[in-house]
This record gives sequence, structure tokens and C-alpha cells, in this order.
Amino acid sequence: MADSIRFDGKVVVVTGAGNGLGRTYAHDLAARGAKVVVNDLGGSTDGQGGDQAAASRVVAEIVAAGGEAAASFDSVATQAGGASIIQTALDTWGRVDAVIANAGILRDRSFSKLSQEEMDIILDVHLRGTMFTVQPAFNWMRENGGGNIVVTASPSGLFGAFGQANYCAAKLGIVGMMRVMSIEGAKAGIKVNALAPTAATRLTATAGMSGQATEPKTPEEDPMSTGRVSPLVLALAHQSCPASGEIFSAGCGWISRAVIAVNEGVVLDDFTPEGVAAQWSAIRDTSALTVPTDATNYWHMIQSRTGATG
Repeated sequence: MADSIRFDGKVVVVTGAGNGLGRTYAHDLAARGAKVVVNDLGGSTDGQGGDQAAASRVVAEIVAAGGEAAASFDSVATQAGGASIIQTALDTWGRVDAVIANAGILRDRSFSKLSQEEMDIILDVHLRGTMFTVQPAFNWMRENGGGNIVVTASPSGLFGAFGQANYCAAKLGIVGMMRVMSIEGAKAGIKVNALAPTAATRLTATAGMSGQATEPKTPEEDPMSTGRVSPLVLALAHQSCPASGEIFSAGCGWISRAVIAVNEGVVLDDFTPEGVAAQWSAIRDTSALTVPTDATNYWHMIQSRTGATG
């Protein structure tokens, strides 16, 4: 049996921890010994307003259960807010061992009707919000022995979803940023991975998915329970995690890895559109896939197949 996953003496920051998935992560981390910064602006699912009640409630619940937690009411959507969230961990406990960037909102609209304001606010909260929160923690970890970072992607971002062009663009952007963070943080002992979760939350309720955003149910009671996602998140946030730079999905108890891969493809000898059209079957075939480690590795793959240099 694997060693027990504990966070004794560790400080973990969870954004968007006032409800849903973040709330479950915070509780589960605290139950395993973590000191948790519970961040939540307390706004609506579309990013309006703010209320300290959500984060304060989760902190009170953790403390009542014998754990340690501190509330943060800052918005992830500004650089100052992100820095303040991480500073809360440093001011309270002097360190930050893991960050789970979970905060999010929705502004769904079909692409033909999507406004710039609806695009901007989603990019601000999801993509820029991940950067603003993670960057100060990343820099602290780089000088203090490393740490673990979990960013939040989405099945919508990976595979697409009607009416979510803004959300999907932000979520796939987070995946690209995660890949760079994992490469740049490797020598410093920083592990960064992305999670694409599926569970019943306030956001999925507004998106029309099954499941109710009511009081949390146990994993045994509800297949869409956030408790069926949390075990993966805690494993990714723990120092024993072997992975970095990878994408994982979790929902209803099914945990899997998603990859960005290339197939065997073809090497053209007829450099015309007709030459491409004649090879569509081989070009689109996904029976054999390779996962490049980074863009340099991909360039080496091109060289090995074509003999190109430069």
C-alpha cells in the first residue's frame, strides 16, 4: 500500500475555495495537516460583486474541525490581488508549498455574439488570474526549495464546447502556460500540472450540466461529487507527485491523462495542395501517437523524419 499522503507543516493556497471544488480541496487538505489559505472573492458565477462570507465560512469550518486556515478575499483578476493572496500565506505561516489555482467564472455566449467584455473578463479571471496568483508563488518556490502547482484547465478547453469560446480559449491558454512553468521550474524542484475536472458545482449548474450545486455530497452518495475529483488534486499538490507538465482529467471517479500529441504523419514529395489532399488519410490517422516533451523535442522529431537542418 502507498505511503499516507500528508501535508503536515505544509502551506497550501487554494483560490476559489469558498464553494464547490475549491471548498472540497481546502477541507481535504486541512484534514491531512495542511495550513490552508482559503481565497474567494465571494462574487457571483459571472464575476459580479464580492462577499467575504464564503471564504470566512470555509475557514470557520476548517478551524472547527481542528485545522488551520486563513481567509483571503482578494480577486485573482489583478496582479495586486494575486500577490496579496500569496502574501497572506507568507505573512501567516512564512512559506508556500503548493498552490491550487481554481478560481473561475462563466460568461457563456455563442461565438457569433461574443462581446469583447465577455472575452476580457474570462481571460482576466482564468488566464491572467492564474498568472497573477501563481507567479509570486513560483518565484518564492524557486528560491526556497521548490513546490507544487496545480492549475485548472477544463474538458471544454481541451475538447471544445458550444457557447464557450472565451472560456475554452482561457483554459487552453492555461495549459500552454503550465507547460512553460514546468519547463522553467524543473531545475528548482517546482512541479506544475493541469487539472481538467468534472463535478457538480455552481458553474456547471449554470452551464446546464447534470448535478446540483447544493451542499456537498459524499463521493459515495453522488457520482458528480467534488470528492471524486479532490483525491487527484491532493496527489498532484503533494511533494511525492512524480509528474510535471502534464494534463489530468477527473470526474465521477475516472482519472486519466490527456495529452497533446502528434501522429506519424507523412513526408511530402509532392509539394502541392493536391499532394496534401492525396495523403489526408495518413495525415489524419491517430493509430500511433507520440507526445513531444517540448517544442525543441518536436523540432528534433521533424528533423529525424525529414533530414531537415537549420
